[in-house]
Amino acid sequence: MNHPPSKKGSGPLSGYRVLELGSTVAGPFCGRLFADFGAEVIKVEPAEGDAVRMMGKSYQGESLYGASILRNKSLISLNLRSEEGREIVRRLVKECDVVIENFRPGALEKWGLGYEALSAINPALIMVRISGFGQNGPYSERAGYGVIGEAVSGLRHVTGDPDRPPSRAAVSLTDCVTGLYAAFGAVMALLHEKDSGHGQLIDASLYESAFSFMEPHVPAYEKLGFIANRAGSKLPDSTPNNLYPTGDGSHIHITAMGNAVFQRLAEAMGQAHLATHPDYAEARARSSNSEALDGLISEWTNSLALTELEQKLEAAGVPATRIFTMEDIFQDAHFKARDMLLEVPHDTLGTVTVAGVVPKLSATPGHVYSSGGAVGRDTERVLIDLAGLSREEVDRLSSQGIIFQSSPSGAEGLSGS
Repeated sequence: MNHPPSKKGSGPLSGYRVLELGSTVAGPFCGRLFADFGAEVIKVEPAEGDAVRMMGKSYQGESLYGASILRNKSLISLNLRSEEGREIVRRLVKECDVVIENFRPGALEKWGLGYEALSAINPALIMVRISGFGQNGPYSERAGYGVIGEAVSGLRHVTGDPDRPPSRAAVSLTDCVTGLYAAFGAVMALLHEKDSGHGQLIDASLYESAFSFMEPHVPAYEKLGFIANRAGSKLPDSTPNNLYPTGDGSHIHITAMGNAVFQRLAEAMGQAHLATHPDYAEARARSSNSEALDGLISEWTNSLALTELEQKLEAAGVPATRIFTMEDIFQDAHFKARDMLLEVPHDTLGTVTVAGVVPKLSATPGHVYSSGGAVGRDTERVLIDLAGLSREEVDRLSSQGIIFQSSPSGAEGLSGS
């Protein structure tokens, strides 16, 4: 595991400031991308902490998911249900380039913190709004988590085995995809603002982000009336592209849909004639005869151990791999060489290992210099340095429960609520 550079504020987004009001996964993931690439991200949480801290595993009372998704951020705690808490947000907005939020549409408007109100304070402001179904339309006010967006998008319908109910990935996949789209939109808006001086609104929805992955199935339905279904471990109309059993009771995934790659697979199997057989010589023919071809490949893979299969297929230039577990990943030399396991400082645990920065930029790479920490860790510093509050005002707001602050050790600061 690598020790990341400790330099704070470096990266292509250095100089930009982001106020993150979003919660759970999509908003914080979007903010994490900004923070990875150098933006100053101020994360706002309630006194009890963002719900994302309750997701995943904990160690010695510390949220391990929070340690990663809240990394590189300044952590402050405000009571947004109070007018004084909302006034602090308005003060911060004056000093920020981007605001990220994922409340239900209309919630911020009720608090006087909608886009129109905030852009009146800061006309150059980019506001990223993440929601289940978008800011308008008949579903806009419906509650929506990522997996709900997956279900509405059709993506959930094609996930899993055909003889079972729809399955899901064991991560908040659609939330992360939406956070990624939202960050991409915000960066495009920042480029526009640089030329025009005007901000804009980014409307990123969970269901649309998931639906974008259904791209091949949209014209197929419009022209053919074809409704895609679950296909298990194979990718329909891409053959061979499946999971095959091995002789030692494991599995290997082989992808060889291209003609040249399939020829190399056939040769590695010792059955070079398959590459010229009329049922398998061309891609569409292979897809039409996928069950028979998968049967032949399974026969071969079942005669060899997993490690031998990997070696043979790698030597032949055929894309293939075992299915990695997290244990495999921590032992893998490639993950280490690519800096995908970063050991970073943690306020109470000493260090914690988190996933590396993606993508890799040759001239202006991203960095992880600190993990997430205690709720309200940076409240006092941010409110004094950026919002212009005095120490006396901070003490008063803390005693009244308008703000919350804690020391790096997790102990309560001055007089938190």
